[in-house]
Amino acid sequence: MSDPRTVRVASGQGFWGDWQEAPKLQVRSGDIDYLMLDYLAEITMSILQKQRVKDPAAGYARDFVPLILDLAPDLVSGGVRVVTNAGGVNPAACRDALVRGLAGVETSRPLRIAIVTGDDLMARLDELLGAGHSLRNMETGAPLEEIRDRVYSANAYIGMAPILEALKQEADVVVTGRSTDTALTYGPLAHEFGWAEDDWDRLAAGVVAGHINECGAQAAGGNTLFDWESVDLAIPGYPIIEAAADGSFVVTKHPSLGGRVTWATVTEQLVYEMGDPADYITPDCVADFGTVAVRDEGGDRVRISGVRGGPRTDLLKVSIAYHAGFKATGGLTYAGPDAVAKARRADSILRARLDRAGLRFDEIRTEYVGAGACLGLEPGPGAGELPEVGLRIGVRAAERAPVEAFTREIAPLILAGPPTVTGFAGGRPRVQDVMAYWPALIDRSAVETELRVEVTDA
Repeated sequence: MSDPRTVRVASGQGFWGDWQEAPKLQVRSGDIDYLMLDYLAEITMSILQKQRVKDPAAGYARDFVPLILDLAPDLVSGGVRVVTNAGGVNPAACRDALVRGLAGVETSRPLRIAIVTGDDLMARLDELLGAGHSLRNMETGAPLEEIRDRVYSANAYIGMAPILEALKQEADVVVTGRSTDTALTYGPLAHEFGWAEDDWDRLAAGVVAGHINECGAQAAGGNTLFDWESVDLAIPGYPIIEAAADGSFVVTKHPSLGGRVTWATVTEQLVYEMGDPADYITPDCVADFGTVAVRDEGGDRVRISGVRGGPRTDLLKVSIAYHAGFKATGGLTYAGPDAVAKARRADSILRARLDRAGLRFDEIRTEYVGAGACLGLEPGPGAGELPEVGLRIGVRAAERAPVEAFTREIAPLILAGPPTVTGFAGGRPRVQDVMAYWPALIDRSAVETELRVEVTDA
């Protein structure tokens, strides 16, 4: 007998820094079964690792803890379960902070907190390299040994298996490290419907659902090009996946909230960050996005069906961040008349002073914001009539010293440069580390044997 149920997985965060009210509205504005919260991106992992180096109790998305403390009574009373990768590079510290905080929150029963560990490969890198896992750069083919001494973080993208185990152990909140974004949605669906690990079509449908959910409001009218002027985003609804056991699902939102779910908004998200649509690889299957059928049913309901998938690969992707030097960016704003000409003159003066000081950089980049910079264009005809333009200059070097020297050269342009300058209230530019991305592959057996699930009553 077929399963007549539907399971509703709501998206509450699309990145670390997304709107904190969104998950609260998802839980409090209507019925949902799961709340998925996606906090991680490649650069986020390196930021969290830097925080953990400074403080062993850091390294996770700290916004997540007060959010759950606020929502805890609602989660228990509504039977809503949370699946998130907010654990970053330190899921255990995230769990500990949750347990401490929940001790002061009154709920009808304790929340069960599960953490997934084992995706963080930093402590095992030399062991893995010694065992023959070269972790070659997927784009250049270079072995990791070339930059091993500069690696800052290394995390494998894990799939649904530990999420399934945590949900099987009746966890209310599942906190992972670098779970693949889509698994935060298809993991709960596979658990609820009992999908087999080789049910490629249904898993692929779950991957499509997860891809739609993973970027928050983008699938519900945020950042849309279609009729964007008329979309009410003051209090936007985020997407909700309403899934059936056969893998088909509807993308919708709470009717009391703003935003919009249409064929256009869902399709925009489907093609977002898309490579070969027939070869969308995840840890649990390969989804063929070319088989996706999209039908707008009206009333903020878009139905997805027909998704096909194939077997998973023997490899997992590893996201590695490494230190690649230093950078700084500063700027000034010039007003008209001749705003662009003034900005150009300021750029040439600054470069001459840097050259006279013998400073050498791997890269100097100048942009004229307001005169084509966002499109990578040089100021064209009519630029001389612009009432204002922002001069933005950035430098990058392997060593800190020349970048530090650069930060002292912009302020003098205020008086020792072209006229009608403003926009320096922020002060001297700040020197920042450059974190570069190194994508690699590893045998899944080297990672999955290390994955652990711990469940704690809070």
